[in-house]
Amino acid sequence: MKFLITGGAGYIGSTVASALEDVGHTPIIMDSLVTGRVEFTKDHIFYQADIADASALARIFGDHPDIQSCLHCAALIVVPESVAQPYLYYRENVAKSLELFMNLHKLGCNKVVFSSSASLYALVPGFMVTEESPLKPLSPYARTKYMMEMVLSDFCAAYGMKGIALRYFNPIGADPQMRSGLHVKEPSLVLGKMVDTALGINPEFHITGTDYETRDGTGVRDYIHIWDLARAHVLGLTDFDDVFERAGNPKENYLVINLGTGRGVTVRELVTAFEKVYGQTIQKRDMPPRPGDVAGAYANADTALRLLNWQADLSIEQGIADALKWGELRRQILHWD
Repeated sequence: MKFLITGGAGYIGSTVASALEDVGHTPIIMDSLVTGRVEFTKDHIFYQADIADASALARIFGDHPDIQSCLHCAALIVVPESVAQPYLYYRENVAKSLELFMNLHKLGCNKVVFSSSASLYALVPGFMVTEESPLKPLSPYARTKYMMEMVLSDFCAAYGMKGIALRYFNPIGADPQMRSGLHVKEPSLVLGKMVDTALGINPEFHITGTDYETRDGTGVRDYIHIWDLARAHVLGLTDFDDVFERAGNPKENYLVINLGTGRGVTVRELVTAFEKVYGQTIQKRDMPPRPGDVAGAYANADTALRLLNWQADLSIEQGIADALKWGELRRQILHWD
């Protein structure tokens, strides 16, 4: 089967493309390459285009009328940047997704899996959140994801579309076959920064926020291996109708599913695990939280097990090992100027 992946040249989208191909499906990648990497499109069907470009989307469906559904991964994702440049984030993430969803509907593609975020959740006692936990997005980035969910939900109710919002927790690692991984020169994700510190690219790793009401004062997160995340997407796309059937075919035609390990890990605990895998300590320093940072959360992953027949299998240590391996290879694979 064929599946359209917007943002398919990014970290998550490219890994999902590989996971789909590994089980015999055909990913169709649509990416503007504003942040995505052309290297990740190698050996895939690829269209360089903006997600709001209606003519480009029509051309894709004209070439591939048998596309079953769309995975919408394309978005800007850096929290501090969203605080500094909210217009950019609302335009790229919300306004363009609005056009994408409408154009998909017009083209007869009414099944959408949406790449959402756990950053939507409010801070809750104990930090574990279910899909029914209260929402309180605290950064422009998080609010764009919230708005994109609302748009998709409303479209599903009004236009007969069906949507699955996958709320990611914190992806780590790389494709175990090293086909893709973190692809930006200066990663904003915590493990990417640790890897760059270990490789001598950064002089030290900053632990941002040390006064949260967690067991050691640092933020708590649910770190999930990118390959586990990709497997969940494959199940969501290929078993789309079965997922809705398992959910009782809700009349609103819209589902929300957390994707996490079910285990909360603090930043200090992640540093300890990293140094154990790496085999030596890294230079680190406590710093104030960055704009938009929050204490965090981790997933109750029961819904993913029930609806997707999925659970995370790979350990944090495996994610760290794969991230270190990718960190050593990525400058050979990615042709930065």
